[in-house]
This record gives sequence, C-alpha cells and structure tokens, in this order.
Amino acid sequence: MRWEVRVELKPGVLDAEAESIAKALSRLGIAGVRRVATARIYDLEFENVTSQEAERLAHDAVDRLLANPVIHRVTVRAAPG
Repeated sequence: MRWEVRVELKPGVLDAEAESIAKALSRLGIAGVRRVATARIYDLEFENVTSQEAERLAHDAVDRLLANPVIHRVTVRAAPG
C-alpha cells in the first residue's frame, strides 16, 4: 500500500530555488513561464497494515518529520497503481 505525500511552501514563503529556476529559464530563452514552484514528493510504501492505518502513519510521518506546518502546505493521498 503506497501513499504519496506532497510538501510545498505556503503562499508568501520565499521559494529561492524556484526563483533561481525561473531566472535560468529566462536566460535559456524559455519564455512564457508564468510561475515556478518547488515541491517535494515522498512515496511511502507500507505493508501488513490497513488503508486507514497506512494513512494514519503517513500523517504521523508528516507531523513528526516531513513538514513544518508554519511554512509548508501538505497533501497526503493514496498513490495511484
């Protein structure tokens, strides 16, 4: 059973990596890019647990390790496939 955790910065939090990428794209002549944002995706695979338990464990991982609620927006969902 796989769960996908997407961690991205909340609006208003400086995303320096995205700004650097946007500037580099412009220098490379890649025009029309309206916005660049970065995100981390964690693919958590659980075994021998129910779907509900796997979801709870994924949220526990977010709360304890993967994200800072002050600056991050998090989405947890069952991974396709």
